[in-house]
Amino acid sequence: MFHRILVAIDAGPTRHSAVRLAGDLAKLTGAKVNVLHIAASAATLAAVVPLEDDAEAKAVVEEAVAALRDSGVDAQGTVGSGLTNQIAETISTTAEEFKADLLVLSPHHRGTLEALINPRISDAVAHASRIAVLLAPEDTDQK
Repeated sequence: MFHRILVAIDAGPTRHSAVRLAGDLAKLTGAKVNVLHIAASAATLAAVVPLEDDAEAKAVVEEAVAALRDSGVDAQGTVGSGLTNQIAETISTTAEEFKADLLVLSPHHRGTLEALINPRISDAVAHASRIAVLLAPEDTDQK
């Protein structure tokens, strides 16, 4: 069924449910998992400002990869970079490069007005993706 799963995570707590779901699916299907975290930057009129430093981004990926490997999943990790408005495109491109047949994301819950002004990355990826996209539910036990 699934042979290559890309799980795209951010630094927020919802990443744990996405990683766990990707791991459970990988164990069921024998799939390989690639964890992707984008170290985002924001563009201002004067400069490009990193929103997260490289060490933080790397730690997020290493934690997820370690959790997957500890559960017996063949996993690797990648830290990408891009402007906030390029994250969805970077995730889609990485999924194609990894030859993923499933993409697991954790949706961000926001109000209607905020979602109208700035659509969720998970929505943008789901609309642009050429592969199956699974949105992991928020894990209420990990709050």
